[in-house]
Amino acid sequence: QVQLVESGGGLVQPGGSLRLSCATSGGAFSTYTMGWFRQAPGKEREFVATINRSGISTVYVDSVKGRFTISRDNAKNTVYLQMNSLKPEDTAIYYCAASKIYTMLARSYDYWGQGTQVTVSS
Repeated sequence: QVQLVESGGGLVQPGGSLRLSCATSGGAFSTYTMGWFRQAPGKEREFVATINRSGISTVYVDSVKGRFTISRDNAKNTVYLQMNSLKPEDTAIYYCAASKIYTMLARSYDYWGQGTQVTVSS
């Protein structure tokens, strides 16, 4: 059983930056694809980014390309999401998740964290 714990969320002004972290335990981290998803109030959960087991391949939703960067440190069992040039529409609860396959589909992720709130507002 894999446990995931997100951290790093908070309140930031438009144009600012945040770095989310997701620490994992209880499983072989390097065997999992890791993903970030987000859910804004009243909206469906949305794919944000994913990174494969080695960290070589990544995929992003179009709305965050060029602003967000997903990375992982297999030695630390941690995945990160660096978020720059934040916009009010990035406001959401951000979740990390683990999957045995390389996918953008939320239903294919087996383990989820509890989420961390990101609020972008002046």
